[in-house]
Formats: sequence, structure tokens, C-alpha cells
Amino acid sequence: MFRRKHASHFNSSDTEQREAKINELKSALGPLSARCEKYCSEACLTRYLEARNWNVAKSKKMLEESLKWRAAYRPEDIRWPDVSVEAETGKMYRANFRDKEGRTVVIMRPTKENTTSHDGQIRFLVYVLENAILNLHEGQEKMVWLIDFTGWTMAHATPIKTARECTSILQNYYPERLATAFLFNPPKVFETFYKAVKYFLDPRSIEKLNFVYLKDEESMKVLYSCIDPEVLPVEFGGRKNVVYNHEDYSKLMLEDDIKTSSFWADDAKPVNHVARGTLVADVTPQSSVIAAKAS
Repeated sequence: MFRRKHASHFNSSDTEQREAKINELKSALGPLSARCEKYCSEACLTRYLEARNWNVAKSKKMLEESLKWRAAYRPEDIRWPDVSVEAETGKMYRANFRDKEGRTVVIMRPTKENTTSHDGQIRFLVYVLENAILNLHEGQEKMVWLIDFTGWTMAHATPIKTARECTSILQNYYPERLATAFLFNPPKVFETFYKAVKYFLDPRSIEKLNFVYLKDEESMKVLYSCIDPEVLPVEFGGRKNVVYNHEDYSKLMLEDDIKTSSFWADDAKPVNHVARGTLVADVTPQSSVIAAKAS
């Protein structure tokens, strides 16, 4: 007779079991370089474990692939002057407000695409992601996306090659960084493009997408439940008059570049978590004071 093995049931809400998995993954990774050590904080290990349903072997493989990509692409070394041309129209930037939980909000406007460079667009996306992470509040791991599709046509559609690489980077190298995404006012024609892109999205990502329409009161309630209308820009159905100013925003990014360089310096003191600041980008014509809190 074969003896039935007792299945080990993992409870993700059990602190001791979570700690055991985190320590197991940490041990499985072995010795790491200074930069990899900084990247592989406990919060980071937790995100990769969550992305792979707390399977240590699968999480280890995913994390090692991320470390290999980071070593080759060096996202932490991208600076604002390298990508500022991509931002001139305000097609993607970190908002000057947060959601109700204090999470960083990234605004995207596909209709304002201003380049055709595949590599440039990918590099810019990575820069924005790294900057959004830098500006997460202590204890926050995820961000919110607000994507404006007002006036979008198939002429604005991102090339499939670029869309596929973007989704690959987001899902494989930035797991569990997206809290929720609002697709604002997507036209009927967007459905065709979405069906093509949806093929590259995993179920976890799809569940985080919310289609919101300005004239649909019920869908707007979903947006308002996440972001206070008082801080939300008018064009998204909010009450805040704010416009993107490239010159002012550039000054803020150059300030952030200094903080990024300081944190990722090879000789910097190792830390147990990813550094975060309380930087709030003011993209109105009037510049605001940047308040940074080292953590």
C-alpha cells in the first residue's frame, strides 16, 4: 500500500509561515552583490513570493531572472536627461497627488505619444517605474495608474512589439507593483487593441484593470473610491485644475536623480528595505518645495 503524503497547507496570512518562506527564498538565493542585496529586501522577496503563490522555487527563478535583467539593463542608472525628450508632451508622469491610501499615482496619456523610438519608450517607462517606486511612502509597495484614453484612435495604438515588451517588463521584473489601473474613457475602437494586448497579460494583471467612463456615474464611483475628487484633475472628473509643465517637472526629476544616485551608490551602506521618500511632484506652473524623508 502506498502511504499518502500529508499536504502542507500554506496560509499567507500566517506571519510565521510567511517569514519561513521569505527566509527560505533568501537562503536559496545565496550570496548577492551590493546592489542585488539592496534590491532583495524583505518586501521585495515578499512581492516575488506573492507573484508565484508563495512557491519558493518559482519565486527564486523569477527573482533571478529579474536580477539578471537589472544587471544588464541597469534601470537604476537611467537619468532624466536620458529620457526627458520622451516626456515633453506629458504622456506619462508621476502625479502631484496620491490615492486615498497614500500610494503613488502615475498618469499616462497615450494620445500624447511624441516619439517612435521603441528603445526610447521602453527606457522611459522603466525610468517612470523606478521613480514611482522611489517615491512610495514607507510601508507602500504598490502604485496606481490613471490612463487617459479620451480621444484615442487606432492611430495612437502602441506597436505590438512595444506593447509586448512593456507588459513583459511590468509583469516579470516589477511583480506586485501595481495596485490598480483605471482606463479612463476608452472608446469603442479601443476594444480591438485591448483584445490583442490582453493576450500578453496574466490573469492577476487583468483583475486590476478598471474601465471608467466620465458619463457613467457608477464607474466613476470606483475611481472616486480610490482617488479623492478634490485632488483629481478636472479632465478625470475631479475638481483640481492642474496642467503638466515640462520645465517644472524636469527640475523635480533632476532632484530625484540625485537621491537615486545616492541610494544605489555601490559603496552606500546596505539597508534592509528599499529607500523611499515623500517626494510629491508638482506639475502645475508653480513649483513646490520637495520634502524628502530618508527611510
